[in-house]
Amino acid sequence: MKLYGYWRSSAAYRVRIACHHKGLAFENISVNLIKNGGEQFQPGYTVLNPNKLVPTLVDGDRILNQSLAIIEYLDDAYPDKPLLPERAFDRAQVRALAQNIAVDCHPLNNLRVLKYLSNELGQDDAAKQRWYCHWITQALEGLELQLQHTAGLYCFGDSITLADVCLVPQIYNAERFDVPLQPFKTINRIVERCRALPAFGLAQPELQPDAVL
Repeated sequence: MKLYGYWRSSAAYRVRIACHHKGLAFENISVNLIKNGGEQFQPGYTVLNPNKLVPTLVDGDRILNQSLAIIEYLDDAYPDKPLLPERAFDRAQVRALAQNIAVDCHPLNNLRVLKYLSNELGQDDAAKQRWYCHWITQALEGLELQLQHTAGLYCFGDSITLADVCLVPQIYNAERFDVPLQPFKTINRIVERCRALPAFGLAQPELQPDAVL
């Protein structure tokens, strides 16, 4: 199994957590999103991922992109330590929590959007910071309210799910951009508990082979 990603990519971070949670060995292959204009645009990589994004998972002769799809594939193909509950409505609730982050929030703040704000729209760093803080704060406010109804030890009850796998990388990014997180008591509690687990620790960006500190 090979995982093409970048150490600071939230989406790749999610997949690393899922792999470590399930005890799946994988080769971590760096796709540097910054060096030489971005290695994701090189022809050798675009064959694997025509959308020119990370992550991409190669499992034998199977190639898959989009982090949520990858994680659900891993959950089906390697069912030990599942990340989605058994009951249909519970699964839908976990997917909804995860998609609040990975679908509604993260795409507005990823690298290519921030670069477009700078390079094409002429926005300075202060404007980009306001953009980032606005969208992530709005998302976390809604998530905090939802968690009042679903959280136990983690986002959904007392087991690690896809929602936790998405939450921790997003909070890592929020901390990088100095977003005030004090109001989000439930989120902070869950993230602290997740970060104490080996799967989340092994996946953290600074421990990846391509990390630049």
